[in-house]
Amino acid sequence: MKIALITSFPPSRHALNEYGFHMAEQLRQERCIDLTVLGDYLSTPGDELPGFNVTRCWGFGRPGNLASLLRAIRSAKPDVAWFNLGFASFGARPLSALLGLMTPAAARVNGVYSHVTLHQLFETVDLEDAAVTSPRLYRAGGWLATHLLLSANSLSVLLPAYRRTLEEKYRRGRVSVRSHGIFAGRPDPPDFTRRGNPIHRILAFGKWGTYKRLDLLIEAFNRVGTRVSNVQLVIGGGDHPRTPGYVASMAQRHANDHIRFLGYVSEESIADLFREASVAVMPYTSSAGSSGVAHLAAQYAVPVIASGIQDFRELAEHEGIAMRFFTPGDVNSLVEELLLALNSPVELKEMAWRSYAAGVAMSMPLIVREYIRSFRQHERIKILQSAAGLRRTGQFDRSDQLARTVGEKIQKWQDEDQLVSSSA
Repeated sequence: MKIALITSFPPSRHALNEYGFHMAEQLRQERCIDLTVLGDYLSTPGDELPGFNVTRCWGFGRPGNLASLLRAIRSAKPDVAWFNLGFASFGARPLSALLGLMTPAAARVNGVYSHVTLHQLFETVDLEDAAVTSPRLYRAGGWLATHLLLSANSLSVLLPAYRRTLEEKYRRGRVSVRSHGIFAGRPDPPDFTRRGNPIHRILAFGKWGTYKRLDLLIEAFNRVGTRVSNVQLVIGGGDHPRTPGYVASMAQRHANDHIRFLGYVSEESIADLFREASVAVMPYTSSAGSSGVAHLAAQYAVPVIASGIQDFRELAEHEGIAMRFFTPGDVNSLVEELLLALNSPVELKEMAWRSYAAGVAMSMPLIVREYIRSFRQHERIKILQSAAGLRRTGQFDRSDQLARTVGEKIQKWQDEDQLVSSSA
């Protein structure tokens, strides 16, 4: 099966590039999969990651993405065009974003099976938090963009509530719920010798400045520091694109021996950052989808304290990630949860093992193979339906010729399934 994966892709740093990389890394290890990555242009020239077949054919904010992507898809001739998307994947402005989001429907019109993994819904975005300047235009554009994405052959969302919203509001399209998954083949079991020995590290990680702000967390940490010795706040990640300079300004005001600002964290440094954290904190005021940070915490078996917004509560219930919740925007509530966690080593260990178990159940190989099975099922149903149509119209002169052709296809499918199961 030939798959074209449309995603931002390293060394690009645009949104979802890490997720796109881990999807591609797993796909290229799957037997019987021929993968082409249709990635975004690089802002500065750089070497492609070894081992990947990458075509750079679209760019953030470019109005010509629809045409250039369709040309690349036609050239790749895939069985499946798989889109890894958020609503702002193709641009921050409405026109460039909408033109890019037309591509899955256009690929379908051009005869290519198109599937979209959609990381958020516009209905869940707090427009004030997201610094949206034209809320009415945003809502109208979001409604239209959602209809365009639902015009793909199929679409996956990452929380059950998202599918309910699509079914109730739009009432069209083939929508599935899938887990976000962790970025590894297996999660790391917790190494408690690296946590709280002697320093408890509280980790905050993300792109900061809009709905992810640091004021509340820093105030809460300063209060916790007066009551718990040997505690440190580690803040990883840079600015959200809409708030340039935010992290630098916060570091200038608050950085000291107990509050460290790391800035951008490279892929190879993420593992140690999480392995040494006693707890991860997600002090968000709203949600923009199934949290990648929560899944990194699950991958490294780190307990999470999160703002008690609905998406995070559903994430914990849906995937089993160990999370404690504080009242959104309430510094006293966050202080209380931090103190309870840091003073409860038994509970921290229990939460760590619970997140480890959740990670085992949603490893990237398992997630990607679920997608592949659904793609193969569609391909096989399509062939069988075509064969049935040919038989009804008499376009096969002999029924035994049709039976032989279908039999050869079924044997090929059985061989593929056996090959896949032997490598699982």
